[in-house]
Amino acid sequence: MEEKLQRVPVGPGRGAAVSVRGFLEVTLWLKKIYGNRPVPQYEVNARTIDILYELVECNEARDRDVSLLIEDMKQKATEYEAEANYLQGLLAESLGLSLSSLSSEGTSYLNVLVNSAMTLETKDTSLASFFSAINDMTSELYATESKNREMELELSNLRKKLTAAVMLEKQLEEDLKKTEELLEVEKAKADSRSQNLKFLKDKSEDLKIRIKAAEEQLAATGLDQSLTHESLVSLSEKLAGLQEEIVPLKKKLESYLDLTPNPSLAQVKIEEVKRELNALEAEFSKQIDMLTLEMPEPSKLQFS
Repeated sequence: MEEKLQRVPVGPGRGAAVSVRGFLEVTLWLKKIYGNRPVPQYEVNARTIDILYELVECNEARDRDVSLLIEDMKQKATEYEAEANYLQGLLAESLGLSLSSLSSEGTSYLNVLVNSAMTLETKDTSLASFFSAINDMTSELYATESKNREMELELSNLRKKLTAAVMLEKQLEEDLKKTEELLEVEKAKADSRSQNLKFLKDKSEDLKIRIKAAEEQLAATGLDQSLTHESLVSLSEKLAGLQEEIVPLKKKLESYLDLTPNPSLAQVKIEEVKRELNALEAEFSKQIDMLTLEMPEPSKLQFS
């Protein structure tokens, strides 16, 4: 491509440095392409001329390739025609056969033979070529069938996996639904428990207020503090403790009763245990008497 540049006018007051040879070749190519039709207007500058020139070169290269292909096809057609004439002459000379002398059945067989050779892509119509081509196609068929079986097996496995995935998805959806229902039930129970707890708290506060008012009223009437609920609970706990202390002593006494009699030692032990038992019983009776004496008569206690 010649690099001699000149200014080519592209419009009022505008210009661009472009290759003269490139511009001329592009112009000739556009006229050749459009023929009698007017060439569309375009901006003439170095970039557009370079792009169009590359298109010209590509187009010319393609035209050359097409021309070469056409020439090659013509040459092959000439060669095939010459070979066909030779074979036809050979058949006519050797066997006295020609296409015009063949019957319709013979022509049909010949067409089948030709079509088979073209389908199998053999170099000639000999039996060796046919057998070789058939063996190749049989091998390809077996390979294709084997591949098809592998693909069918893979497809079957994929179907099984897809079925398992779908079943798992359904099971998960059912589990999710059951979980949501269970959460709703548990939420309702929690709300009910919260309401019950609030009610019990309010009731407890009310009872505390009422108990405090009753204690103040009892204190105003001169009630002994030893008769309050706390004092009675304390005495009951002490009583339970004394009863628990009596139990091992009774068991200890029973163990001594099983021993072989030794008059002197047995009598001493029995007397000691009896004294402890009598002391505890006396303390127990004293506590009972105190509770009995200190409790006021029912008619003296009035609650509002």
